[in-house]
Parts: sequence; structure tokens; C-alpha cells
Amino acid sequence: MSGRQHRETELARQIRARGLAAGRGSAQIAEEIYDKCGPQFGTTRIKGHRLAHGVALADVIEQIRALFERDGKAAPGIGETLLSAYESGLKRPGPEYLHYLCTAYRVEPDSLGYDGPCICGHGHRMPGVVRGDLQDERPDTSPGSRGLLARQISGDPSEDRGEEDENVLRRTLLQFLAGTGIALDGQVLGSVENIRRRMDETLVSATVSPAMLDQWEEATIGFGRQYMNTPPLRLLCDVLLEFSAVRKAMERRQPVDLQERLCRMAAQLAGLSGMIMVNLGDHRMARSFFRTGRTAADDTGDRALRAWVIAREALVPLYYGDPREALNLARKSRDLAGQTPCAAQAMAPVVEARALAMLSTSGKKEVVDQAKRALSRARAAFSQMTAAEQDDSTFGYTERQLYFHQGDALVKLGQAMEADLILEQALTKYGPSDWLDPTFIKFDRATCKLLEGDLDEALSIAKVTLAGLGDGCRPDILMQRAHEVAKAVEAKDPNHPELKAYLEALRAVPVADPSGIDL
Repeated sequence: MSGRQHRETELARQIRARGLAAGRGSAQIAEEIYDKCGPQFGTTRIKGHRLAHGVALADVIEQIRALFERDGKAAPGIGETLLSAYESGLKRPGPEYLHYLCTAYRVEPDSLGYDGPCICGHGHRMPGVVRGDLQDERPDTSPGSRGLLARQISGDPSEDRGEEDENVLRRTLLQFLAGTGIALDGQVLGSVENIRRRMDETLVSATVSPAMLDQWEEATIGFGRQYMNTPPLRLLCDVLLEFSAVRKAMERRQPVDLQERLCRMAAQLAGLSGMIMVNLGDHRMARSFFRTGRTAADDTGDRALRAWVIAREALVPLYYGDPREALNLARKSRDLAGQTPCAAQAMAPVVEARALAMLSTSGKKEVVDQAKRALSRARAAFSQMTAAEQDDSTFGYTERQLYFHQGDALVKLGQAMEADLILEQALTKYGPSDWLDPTFIKFDRATCKLLEGDLDEALSIAKVTLAGLGDGCRPDILMQRAHEVAKAVEAKDPNHPELKAYLEALRAVPVADPSGIDL
């Protein structure tokens, strides 16, 4: 304990002793400690209450843990470091911890220095407190004890349990870095959803330096670069911790220029989180993140950013069986982009073409022509993009994505010869360390051979591609393509001599998490 802390504690001890001798309650003593120690030592109201009870940080922590146990809750993550941060004013307790601190000290939030009523819907004059002598205190008639919100602590998952949720992600990240087998379980998904919802709440309700904003913007761009080569659950933890930091900065409205930059980062991080959730196979959560991204983008007034979020969102129904909705979203993105050269101006027509191809399995000429016109618009828009956007596979749109997606659309349109030529060009755009998109492209080329009636070559390409996938390189969304080749061959020739061996190879392949897809 430093000399300053020792003097603070000694003064508080004297005030407490005199107060008890005069018959004053702990709440009154705490107020006196705050009044006399605050100006000299910076003592906060919440610390004043602990000093008024004459207990250590550890005693308060144990009392809170006992209250959690009493209420049938899992042990809380609060410790002495966090409580000390509350007492120093560096952090503010979330609604649940605030409730239990109020319960332990038997006061209302304003007595601890926090605005607003408690979430529990009743006062805190009840058993189970730090000291038994509080049982005889007079009722608190402060304004904060009236008009409480009638809500249950464990009800709405959007309650601000920010630190607990961030700790879940930090533990997941540490487990991942330690090489421990981890899964996207209910606890992780719950924390992911809570962080996203709190951003929604904050957007409709933040002071931060331009230098800090610069760092966050650099981090956001860095996450975009990592998207293609970082395992998604690892990246998701990093992205959402940054996302949570941005949200905290937005809790109070900033000057207009800073607020716009924060909203831009919120939109980009939400969109990136949505893309990662697609890779993890949770399309419901992906849609939720894209909606959050839309809300944030709307506050920027940037049509190009709004169009980018919607174009990315369109990929969810495109990959999960609703091409008509994908088409509608792609056209909405295209309209938002307008004549402004940007990533969405090229991306949206490609999604439109892919959705049109999925809607028409008969290869009708008018649908083929409509899709090809969309691809032509995409190529023209791509040529107008800046070099920086053409080099950014996450927040921009790259040439290799353009070739890959054009080829994929042409495959679905039944244009086998043209598709195969473009897909062959697409493969040349990838480096030796890239594996995921080239694998998709190879399965698309196998489909081209199927369309041309060459089942032997189709199975040969698919088998070689499957055999080349290493550990950790078999996401479910990719293995679906491998199974589609098998089903197509089986439909044409169920007795093909190579089909059985290919099916056995498929069954022997374990599915792993993806590392990032040029969706």
C-alpha cells in the first residue's frame, strides 16, 4: 500500500469510528468519507462505501460470489482488479454487477455514484450484506430508490454484461492460441450476440482522440487483410474485442467528424463479423451482424459503405438457398452505389448474376443474357475502382474475386466452355499459399466437365482436388461442393467405375473450420 493509500485508509478509519460512536449508519458514514477524502485523495463514492464498512476488496468479492451462489448463478468473473478499477473510476460496472454491489452495500446506484435505477426492479434493503449492522439502518429515501425499472437480471441478453462477454472471447482466443480443441458453443455464441446487440443499442442512443481513431482504423484494415488466411474463430475474437472497444467510445456522442469515423468502423467490423459467421456456418448470426452494419453505415451517410454492407449481406441467402432474396439485396446494393466507383458497384452485379443463374436451371436465353449483362456491368465498374480497392479482398473487390465469381456464375448458367476458360484464368491470380478459393475453382472446373459430359475428367479433377486438401482445409461450405460433384455424377451414371472410390474418399474426409472465403 502506498503512502497516499495508507493516509486515505487511516482518515476513513477515523471517520468510520466517530460515525459508529455517534450512531450513524454506514451509508451516512460513506457519504462523509466521500466528502472528506474525495478532495484530498480522489476517493469515489463506491470506494467510500467499502471503507465505511471497514472491509477489504477480497471481502466484497466474496460477498458478491456468495450472492451469485444464493441466486443460483454461475460464479462471477469479478475479481479484486476489476473492483479496484470500479473504485478508481477507470471502469463502470455493468447492470448485473452494479445490482450485486448495491445488494452487498444495501444502497441504490446513485449512492455508489452511478446514474439511473437498478435493473432488479426493487430496493436493496434485504439480507445478505457485507455487514450485519446495516440491518438496522433507516430506509433510503434518495431519488434513486424510486421509479425502478421492473426487469429481471437474467432476462434480456442485451443487458450490458460487456466485461463478461469480452472475457469469454479472451478465454476462447487463449485456448485457440494454446492449441486446445475448441468449438463454437452456446456460451461463445451468446457473447458474440450480446456484443452485437449492445452495438445496436449504442447506435441509437460517445470522447476519443483522433490518434486513437487512427489506430482503430489501422486495426480494422489489418483484420480485413487477415480474413483470407486466419482461422475464423480466432479472427472473430480479435474483431469483436475491437468492435466492443469502438462501441464503448460511442456511448457518448462525439463531435460529428469523429462520430462518423466511429460509425464507419462499426459498420466495417460488423460486416466483417457477418462474413466470418458465414464461414462458421451460422447464417442467422451473420444476418444479425449485417443488420448491425447497416444501422452503423446509415449514420455515416456514405452510400458506398452502405452498398458494401448490403452486397456482403446478399451472400448469405445466395449460399443458404434463397437466390431470390439475394437478387433483391444485390439490386438494392447496386442502386445505392449508383454511379460512384466503389467495391459494391462491381460486387453487386456479380451477386445479381450468380442469383439469376441459380433461379434458372433451364438455361433460358433471356436469363443467360440478363446475367451476362450484369457481369459486363461488373467488369466495367471494376475498371473504375481505385488501385487500393482493387487490392482489398474484404472491404474492396479484387481481380481474382471478379474472375472467380464470373466463372462460378457461368457454371451455374450452364456455359461450360466460357466458364472453364475464365476459371482457368482465375487460378493464375492466386499464389502458392492460397488454397481455399483455388479449391472452389477446381470443383467448378469439375462441374464444367460434367456439363460437357466428360464424367471421367470431372471425377479425376475432383479426386485430385480432394486429395490435396490438408488438415484444417476442409470447411463444410467447401465439402458441399465436393458432394455436389458426386451427386451430379451419380445422376448421370450411378454405376460409374470411379464413383464408389470417390464417395469413399469423401466419407473419409473430416470437416474442419474454414479460414476465410472470397465470398
